[in-house]
Amino acid sequence: MEIVRVHAGDALAPALCAYARACSWDAGPGFADYLERDLYKDFECAFAALEEGRIAGFCNALKVDCIPDLPYTPYIGFLFVGEDFRGQRLSQRLLCAAEDYLRDCGFHEAFLTTDHENLYEKYGYKVLGTYLADWGEPEKLYRKEL
Repeated sequence: MEIVRVHAGDALAPALCAYARACSWDAGPGFADYLERDLYKDFECAFAALEEGRIAGFCNALKVDCIPDLPYTPYIGFLFVGEDFRGQRLSQRLLCAAEDYLRDCGFHEAFLTTDHENLYEKYGYKVLGTYLADWGEPEKLYRKEL
């Protein structure tokens, strides 16, 4: 398994966008839009997990996420692992790759938002609180020291 950084102009970007649009998660098209429209700024980027050239999952590093008006940055968002690859700790590998990258960028902490229960705690993330996301549903805000 290989984790690679992906930017809009990269050769892998169209395939990653197609994968995200076709994935079982309703946020996948949002991830694809962000990459296709090259909305990444500064340090922001996407990550893809590859198994023998086959896309197995993705995530990204962003300045902001779905909860407005919070003073935190950076975020790891849009974490998705394909059904065929679940149970292999791929979420952890994607998180670690994004965390290492953010650390290399000079950040000392990372944040993420989710409605999942008991997923990110096992990777060292601590809940800071629950907030309403842009779409009006509650999301937990997590923090991890890098």
